[in-house]
Amino acid sequence: QVRLVESGGGAVQAGGSLTLSCVASERTDSSGAMGWFRQAPGKERVFVAAIHWRGGSPFYADSVKGRFTLYKDNNRNTVYLLMNNLRPEDTGVYYCASRPKGFYTDYVVTDFDSWGRGTQVTVSS
Repeated sequence: QVRLVESGGGAVQAGGSLTLSCVASERTDSSGAMGWFRQAPGKERVFVAAIHWRGGSPFYADSVKGRFTLYKDNNRNTVYLLMNNLRPEDTGVYYCASRPKGFYTDYVVTDFDSWGRGTQVTVSS
């Protein structure tokens, strides 16, 4: 399995910005998509955004559309999540995950087979 390392979390006030990074230890012919998920205390891990290594537009959860931007650097095996206009409800641990190539209908936790340890994002009102 690929090893993923996140960085860039922190504490900001509402309206602020943060950029998260996720570096993958390798990228193979079977590497499909990279995703970001977040988990608030006492809640399930939910999809935030995803992007495919082969290209194409990123996908976003409705709750972050227009505020978050996901982009990648294939040469560095790195994806970045730029988060603007942060809200208190964006608070949680953000996890980077890797999904192999395949046929999928959505972005769900169980389809991603490698996960980082997570990075904490705290947004205060």
